[in-house]
Amino acid sequence: MDSITFQATDLEYGTGRHRGILPVVNGVSLIERARRVEQPAANAEKHPDLAGNYAPLLSEGLPREHFLGQPTLSWFDDGDTVLLGCSCGDWGCWPLTARVKVDDRFVHWRNFRTGHRDWDLSELGPFRFSRTAYEQALRTVGLP
Repeated sequence: MDSITFQATDLEYGTGRHRGILPVVNGVSLIERARRVEQPAANAEKHPDLAGNYAPLLSEGLPREHFLGQPTLSWFDDGDTVLLGCSCGDWGCWPLTARVKVDDRFVHWRNFRTGHRDWDLSELGPFRFSRTAYEQALRTVGLP
């Protein structure tokens, strides 16, 4: 079983300072986890700076249901959920997505993809969280 927290951040996104929501899985930010998996592909493209070049999603107007299998932000429009966006503040500029499946006991994240590269992200997940702990983490960060 994996652990999850959502951290509230206060970052400069290019349009001013905004509050963001950063998923932290098993004590490591999702940004850092993505960077580790993406680095070989980014290096092969001779663009090492692209690996993990994400930012927390802006929390303004983001409902908690977004993280509970009812995505309000979807890049591929096939049921994917955007979990991280671009450092510029536009989630669609450089999104990291996953399939979020919710059942009575668990929340599952799997099939991670990035919006602009066909990189193999199979080493990123899957993750399985206790639904009770997951929903508590969402309440703690203050998502409506």
